[in-house]
Amino acid sequence: MTASLTGQPVIVGAGLAGMLTALSLDQPCVLLSQEGAGTVSSSVLAQGGVAVAIGADDSLASHLADTLAAGDGLCNRHMAEAILAQGPAALQRLIRLGVVFDTDAAGGLLLGLEAAHQHKRIVHARGDGTGAEIVRALAAAVRATPRINVLEGWTARRLLLNGGRVAGVLAATPEGANVLRTEKVVLACGGLGSLFAASTNPQGSIGGGLALAARAGAVIADPEMVQFHPTALDIAAFPLPLVSEAVRGEGAVLVNDAGERFMADIAGQELAPRDVVARHIHEQILQGRGVFLDARQVLGEHFSRRFPAIAARCTSVGLDPSRDLIPVRPAAHYHMGGVAVDLHGRSSVSGLWAVGEVASTGLHGANRLASNSLLEAAVLAPMVAGDVAAAVHQGLDCADAEPLPVEKCLVAVRSILTREAGLSRTETGLSNALRALEPLVASSDAALTGLLLVAGALERRESRGAHWRADYPMPGEARRTFLTMQDAISIAGRSNQPAMQMTA
Repeated sequence: MTASLTGQPVIVGAGLAGMLTALSLDQPCVLLSQEGAGTVSSSVLAQGGVAVAIGADDSLASHLADTLAAGDGLCNRHMAEAILAQGPAALQRLIRLGVVFDTDAAGGLLLGLEAAHQHKRIVHARGDGTGAEIVRALAAAVRATPRINVLEGWTARRLLLNGGRVAGVLAATPEGANVLRTEKVVLACGGLGSLFAASTNPQGSIGGGLALAARAGAVIADPEMVQFHPTALDIAAFPLPLVSEAVRGEGAVLVNDAGERFMADIAGQELAPRDVVARHIHEQILQGRGVFLDARQVLGEHFSRRFPAIAARCTSVGLDPSRDLIPVRPAAHYHMGGVAVDLHGRSSVSGLWAVGEVASTGLHGANRLASNSLLEAAVLAPMVAGDVAAAVHQGLDCADAEPLPVEKCLVAVRSILTREAGLSRTETGLSNALRALEPLVASSDAALTGLLLVAGALERRESRGAHWRADYPMPGEARRTFLTMQDAISIAGRSNQPAMQMTA
């Protein structure tokens, strides 16, 4: 079967970014999906919406200002402006593909407010089911498009190179190892949140795409920048259900188990940037306090209509948000770092593109602005597709299938990162993590992803955005991190020496 697919672009991942890239490619392509297309992804779990400046009182300049402020000095301003400017067009493209967004009585798009936004600019679908609605529509479009060859149950495990260029993909399939011969690979396989014990991401979000790119020699940007969502539902589950920021946007407040509203005197209060809110909740938990979201006064009986998915999840564990406090805690949620790419998704490796959370465009900086991620994927997927289609075929060959690497270290890596690289980091803890992870890298993609994250965190001797160093609590010079797998291994080998120079 795979012989007939030879030469077709291969897209790894079937969430929003992957499916929209496939739909935008006007040629046959292969879409690799560990599960069914559109079934398990971070996209389908997204409760927030698409941030786009279309309100009468809004503007691109305002959206850009909010994005740069949240990014805390690490955004690429040119990339951010270019991406945000395409927001309205991307929104209309999704509507043409069948996405049904929430509207008011007059048929206009409803706009919501989320943290660190100056204006109401969040477009939702089905209340808190935006991701699920977008994925539903895109999956239907994929199924109706014969030129998209969906390979379900296939997982990319290694990129095969010829002369430093992509020449194929080694994949794990239900029948064993297989090779797809292709000179064009698009990584659209999500983030790494599930490398932490508390996460809102699917089980499979363990940085596989980052490891694929790094083993191929790609440059990785800002791997230390992991956003912890402040309000995951604090129950015994993995992943933890998200309690959308939009609940706080409607006026819900945070209280501890003594009834104290501990964010009341903080700039921005409950709608301060996510890193600020997450750290204050974390401090309460460290003090032995329970933390709760109180939506009883502002939403009451309207909660289930405005946030049906959250209400249903609460009900499943015996909570009624209209009458009960909602227990919450921070959880790993989004990776601002990723494969370093340009505006067309090109990585530093010829024949390799990346789009969505696995990529780092510079839009998000040190702390992603709420609802900018779905926007980024919707804007860039068609641009990536256009660049892939235009790439010239080189006639490269690659090796046949080889034994598949076996991932054995996920539990150990999760324990290391949770303990040493979570919301609060120190040189001692990060150095310990590097020493524990480095011996595992040869056989573990999770360990390699963790090594990249920790190496970047150790070298960033400052606190900025989502990265908090308890031993360096003040910001330093605003510089992005760019490193390769070999750089990370070198840092592990000299973790007690002066920091490597970071590239601006």
